[in-house]
Amino acid sequence: MNDLKLSSLTDEQLIEKIRTEGKNNLYAILYNRYFPKVKDKCYSFLKNKARAEEFANDILSKVFEKLDSYQGKSLFSSWLYSISYNMIIDYLRKKKQLHYPNWNQSNELPEIIDESVADMDELSFDKLMEVFEKIHPEEKALLLMKYQDSLSLKQIAQSLAISEDAVKMRLKRARSRVIYMYFKMLENE
Repeated sequence: MNDLKLSSLTDEQLIEKIRTEGKNNLYAILYNRYFPKVKDKCYSFLKNKARAEEFANDILSKVFEKLDSYQGKSLFSSWLYSISYNMIIDYLRKKKQLHYPNWNQSNELPEIIDESVADMDELSFDKLMEVFEKIHPEEKALLLMKYQDSLSLKQIAQSLAISEDAVKMRLKRARSRVIYMYFKMLENE
C-alpha cells in the first residue's frame, strides 16, 4: 500500500494495522495528524512554545506506548486528548502545587450564578479567552474537554481520576466562575 493510501486510512484502521501487522512505522501518520493539535493544547496551558512542543512529543510517545490499551470505545482523538489533558494537569499540579479543592476554597464564588440569565450570545471571544487564562487549569481543561473536544462525562472523569458527579459539579462551578469573572471584567471597564 502506498503512502497516499495509508495516509487516507482512519485512525482506527491505522491502529488495527499497527496492532495486527506490527507496522509501527504507521504511527508516524497518527503523529503527524495530531502533533499540531496536541501542541496547541499544551501551549494553551504552558504558554511556552518550546515546552509545549516537548510536552506534545512526550504525550504522543506515551500514547504510542499505551496504544495496546486503546479499546476503541471512543474516537482515537478523544482518547488522545484525554491523555493529553491528564498529563498537562498532572504536570501543572506538581509544578505549581495546584490542588483544585484547595484552590477552589480560596477562590470561592460570592454566589452561584444563574447561567440562564447570562446572555451567552453577547459574549466576546477575546474577553472569554482572557477569563480562561485566569481560571484554574483544571477548570479550563474541564471546559475544553467538554465543549471543544466533546468528551463524555465518563471520559472526563476517567481522565482526571474523579467521579462523574464530581465532573458535573466542577463543570457547573467552572461555567459559573467564567460567567461571573466575564461580567465582573465588563463592569470594571
